[in-house]
Amino acid sequence: MAEIKTVSVIGMGYIGLPTCAIFASRGLDVIGVDINEAVVAKVNRGEIHIIEPDLDGLIQKVVANGKLKAFSTPQPADAYIIAVPTPITPDRKPDVSYVLAAARSIAPVLKRDDLVVLESTSPVGTTRVMTALLAELRPDLKFPVAHGEEADVLVAYSPERVLPGKVLTELINNDRSIGGLSRKSSERTAALYSSFVAGDLFITQAESAELVKLTENAFRDVNIAFANELAAVCQDLSLNVWEVIDLANRHPRVNILQPSPGVGGHCIAIDPYFIIDAAPNNTRLISSARRINSERPLSVVRDIEALLDPTRKQTIACLGLSFKPNIDDMRESPAVEVVKLLSKIPNIKIVAAEPNARQLPHELEGSGVMFTDALSAIDQSDIVVLLVDHRQFNLIDPEALKDKKLVDTRGLWTWRKARKPDARIEGKKSEMERSQSLARTGEAA
Repeated sequence: MAEIKTVSVIGMGYIGLPTCAIFASRGLDVIGVDINEAVVAKVNRGEIHIIEPDLDGLIQKVVANGKLKAFSTPQPADAYIIAVPTPITPDRKPDVSYVLAAARSIAPVLKRDDLVVLESTSPVGTTRVMTALLAELRPDLKFPVAHGEEADVLVAYSPERVLPGKVLTELINNDRSIGGLSRKSSERTAALYSSFVAGDLFITQAESAELVKLTENAFRDVNIAFANELAAVCQDLSLNVWEVIDLANRHPRVNILQPSPGVGGHCIAIDPYFIIDAAPNNTRLISSARRINSERPLSVVRDIEALLDPTRKQTIACLGLSFKPNIDDMRESPAVEVVKLLSKIPNIKIVAAEPNARQLPHELEGSGVMFTDALSAIDQSDIVVLLVDHRQFNLIDPEALKDKKLVDTRGLWTWRKARKPDARIEGKKSEMERSQSLARTGEAA
């Protein structure tokens, strides 16, 4: 087969745009495709529409040297990477309509020896369904679902596994599963990703690769649910959950995650439902975790309500709207859900601050919530609610908070910045480690 020289990435969002940049930085000609004309125009100017460390400079470089060009419709290429959203429906069923729409869009430009890779997090079986659709649309070409190793067009599933805020680093360094619909499909996909992946590539079948991605996110959802349930237990017992977790994690085989106002983003808050939908009778733990985490925003609102003075109108400052620290992504954000629920309570004023955004998300439009900076929000508030522990909030002077009622859903002020240094009695191990460190320092000198 001919060498892959041109890669087309369908969807230039939080995964697709960094993927475009990485491929282009490795010398491949990259065609970025997005139905949003504003995104296309921005990328062609060398600009980005998302917040991701180091991405802006890389995009500027690969656009300037001509390695990345953006279009609103698919163009001919040697390989196609589909990285479009896979949301859930209102009744929590998987919605793969964007994947199928992407397949329909590339079908007219496919040719013999092309490679199609689905990266979108997908229910088990989606890669085969997508390939069957391509075969239906292009009967002049052979696809692996019917022709196996004799296929003209190769197809595989290979999901990303990255952390927002570290996408560029993790795209390169993390291991990757590759599930080809044929041996040739897997080998060609592995050769393509080898152009930038420093981690190991693991070959498996497409269905296993699809479930691997769902499993990773369901596992994290279950672990977060444990932390959130423990937070509720500690509240009943008037104990500090942050201290309990910190001390429990001193056990060498315990690693409890941190409680939060819920779970957000387009992965952990969504993907478990794909497994639940596929096996509803065998997912009691996963279903319980989803319920616990989904109910957390309401629990936070009840904590806030308990601090309200019913005799007067009060102002609540809500700090942070993204689904995790130091990014601008508000998809499925529990912080947004908390603010939305608060906006329905009478006789209160809500001011929200999100340092990584310029305006409120569309879910809060018309809600009466005011958007401002953190210090202004704190200054005019009676109650301060920390929803996201952005690095900027760590710099807030404690004096600004001393007369405020606090709801700290992240443990920033009530534990991390309030820990007593004399609560630890160092043992011999700590003394030995300190001595060894001093010895190493002396050797270096």
